[in-house]
Amino acid sequence: MTVSKMAQNLIGSEIIRVAGEVNAMIAKGEPICNLTIGDFNPSIYPIPEALRKGITKAYEQGHTNYPPANGVAVLRKAIVAFNQERLGLVYPENDILVAGGSRPLIYATYMTLIDPGDKVVYPTPSWNNNHYCHLSGATPVEVKTRPENNFMPTAEDVKPHLKGATLLALCSPLNPTGTMFSKKDLEEICDLVLEENQNRGEGEKPLYVLYDQIYWMLTFGATEHYDPVSLRPELRDYVIYIDGTSKCFAATGVRVGYAFGPTGVMDKMKSILGHVGAWAPKAEQMATAEFLQQPEEVDSFMAEFKPKVQESLNVLYDGFQQLKSEGFNVDAIVPMGAIYLSAKLDLAGKETPDGKELQTSQDVTFFVLQEAKLAVVPFSAFGSSRDMNWFRLSVGGASLEDIKASLGRLREALGKLK
Repeated sequence: MTVSKMAQNLIGSEIIRVAGEVNAMIAKGEPICNLTIGDFNPSIYPIPEALRKGITKAYEQGHTNYPPANGVAVLRKAIVAFNQERLGLVYPENDILVAGGSRPLIYATYMTLIDPGDKVVYPTPSWNNNHYCHLSGATPVEVKTRPENNFMPTAEDVKPHLKGATLLALCSPLNPTGTMFSKKDLEEICDLVLEENQNRGEGEKPLYVLYDQIYWMLTFGATEHYDPVSLRPELRDYVIYIDGTSKCFAATGVRVGYAFGPTGVMDKMKSILGHVGAWAPKAEQMATAEFLQQPEEVDSFMAEFKPKVQESLNVLYDGFQQLKSEGFNVDAIVPMGAIYLSAKLDLAGKETPDGKELQTSQDVTFFVLQEAKLAVVPFSAFGSSRDMNWFRLSVGGASLEDIKASLGRLREALGKLK
């Protein structure tokens, strides 16, 4: 069968491929600690009770028809108030676009701004920008980041690539690393974007920033979340924010995401998604609107939810540091936000008990899965090279007990390598 060149050359998700192997092993009864998918096990991390009741009530009230293509008005109003109160960002209701999670909104951003051949600059590792470039026909410009800077891009990293670019795609807290921008680093990048736009001639597209902050409520310790327009208000006409409830309320299946940004861009994004039909279900929208207007319920949920996520991340981090102190060639970065730990498993060149030499991050992934029953995702799934020895460990789907047990099995597996 002949299909489009875009479809023919579209690369499948490496995360889903690893997850398929994991699910097959689980089906056989093997005790896998699954740290692959950026999701939550509802039995461990249920959604807020007030939100759950609100969804049920909304269905009982008959909210089962089409929602408005840009989101129900009561939700968009609630988002306006929530943004202003929690982030100090003031955007009118008309500039809010609701969709079925953040993915359609990122897709709409690309399709609104990008013509085939336009340059899109993004750091590696980062989530799915390579695929969105393929879908939109963009020319991808990958900026390699370093563990020394927590895998976050710096102004020095991106500066050589901004001339002539249409979009700079950023995320903080970052998927897959669980790390965040410092205020200084983000300010310096913002200044570069302003400078680039000031130098553009009449008729040239500006340089836009896609800023994915879907994890901003999940920050730990003394780390603070920063965003471009709060730091540099002059950037307001160039920044498209991606946000939503999926991660901060463990509500990945509820599918309520939202974007906001400059009116001209948002209007075109509404038109695109109006044709795609990627709407969040109406009942879930109504319930989310009600929940966001109950600050005491939001705060109560976060006060219980965040420490639980942080504890799992800290146990993983401490476990890797203990293994490192025992002489194993592993490491990890202190978790700052989101539900991810960046972990190093520098095992290339090691020989397994059956005589196979580990060479790529994929080899390490499947060795750890088979021998330690620990499922992780290599950074190569996020645009990095296959010889990069860093991995994403996502804690939302595993219990604290399973995580602790997996560290013991990992120690045994590492001890078998020659």
